[in-house]
Amino acid sequence: MSLNSHRPDPPEKGITYAEAGVDIGAANTTKQRIKSLLRSTFGPEVLSDVGAFAGLFQAKWGDYEDPVLVSSVDGVGTKLKVAFMMGKHDTVGIDLVSHCVNDILVYGAQPLFFMDYIAMTRHSGEVILEVVSGIARACKDVGCTLLGGEMAEMPGFYNEGEYDLIGMVVGLVDRKGIIDGSRISPGDVILGLASNGLHTNGYSLARKLFFDHAGWDVNTYIDPLGCTIGEELMKPHRCYARPVLELLRSLPVHGIVHITGGGFQDNIPRILPPDRRAHIRLGSWDIPPVFTLLQKTGKISDEEMFHTFNMGIGMLLILPPENTERAEKLLIEHGEKVFGIGEISEGTREVSFDQK
Repeated sequence: MSLNSHRPDPPEKGITYAEAGVDIGAANTTKQRIKSLLRSTFGPEVLSDVGAFAGLFQAKWGDYEDPVLVSSVDGVGTKLKVAFMMGKHDTVGIDLVSHCVNDILVYGAQPLFFMDYIAMTRHSGEVILEVVSGIARACKDVGCTLLGGEMAEMPGFYNEGEYDLIGMVVGLVDRKGIIDGSRISPGDVILGLASNGLHTNGYSLARKLFFDHAGWDVNTYIDPLGCTIGEELMKPHRCYARPVLELLRSLPVHGIVHITGGGFQDNIPRILPPDRRAHIRLGSWDIPPVFTLLQKTGKISDEEMFHTFNMGIGMLLILPPENTERAEKLLIEHGEKVFGIGEISEGTREVSFDQK
């Protein structure tokens, strides 16, 4: 028997890419619609236009004596699931930029340009426009160029109506100004900058507790929160670049920590020297109601809470005690809520939680 007898008859007409689920025409239309968003972030450093094979950025070294490029890549994680449930896509781009920029900020880096990647099963120009508008807005807020990105249509790869979102930032710091934690000393003070809720971490546990365990949905209003579950979970990730970079121009900072996945226990030791220990004073800052609600709903231990969530602190600054008062004043002038939450001592590279 011939193998050819098992093959289906060929179609009378050739199959197109659009019939396979990829609409190049729709993607091109969307690119035209988002061009103005990207161009609104461009400065004279940008040498390419939207839609080129790659982005060209002519960095201005200025007063940098020994410039170092700093880069980071990240995503929004399962917070996107809440966006899908709410049909709200205009703030996840802010989350993306804020997370990436905060990650290079810990080294003292000024963001230069940002690029994004959006992938979905079926192209939706309206959704992409919402997402990119948030990205562009966040980039302009921190003085960062949205240099370009990629839109991928991948039939059958994602659930219908869902997408993935990834971003990459490149920043600049003078080598002598790199903050790597090596100068952290006993007696240094730890200042905490308030978060805006969960930011972009702990959402797999939060969704399980609120939606599966408690049986709520995104429209459930919770009195202690003063809003619905969906509104609370969609609060944008805060970006600390402007106030912190302003602080670095006038005061020495020995260490910066972005409190993301892994909470306090995993993130603080990343910048501690081997013979330094961080002491966090419990009760020294206001823990937002959403964390209390999460802990009560899931009967979660304190250790697990601090290992999963930011607990109301989005970024830590470690600096000499004589500069604490000036730093607090400057940060408050820039609209930050600042708490003195701990100090550094000699010891092993870990975190202790002490009662206030």
